[in-house]
Amino acid sequence: MNNNHQERDVYVAIADPTRRKLIRLLAEVDELPLHELTAQFDMGRTAVSKHLAILKDAGLVLARKEGRETRYRLNAAPLKEIQDWVSFYEGFWKERIAKLHLLLEEKNETRCIIRF
Repeated sequence: MNNNHQERDVYVAIADPTRRKLIRLLAEVDELPLHELTAQFDMGRTAVSKHLAILKDAGLVLARKEGRETRYRLNAAPLKEIQDWVSFYEGFWKERIAKLHLLLEEKNETRCIIRF
């Protein structure tokens, strides 16, 4: 898979903890300028800009120029793909746990019958 394709993949974009923190920060506000986002990390402006570029390529972040400043805001719509994927496995595990619960109940009933 080439690097350009990976940058557009929502899963690749959220795989990095720094980018997940950027998403969380942007989710809490309407928008933030780069310097305010950079202040939240122990890294330089260039590094934060690179993370924002990956999020932007994945469609998760929108950028707007205001004078000499670039302001960023979250576009959460692409996260729906991840929600759908996780929801499938949530249902999968709920079903497995329900089956396990029934199996345990059956074993408990069998033990009670054997004891009497």
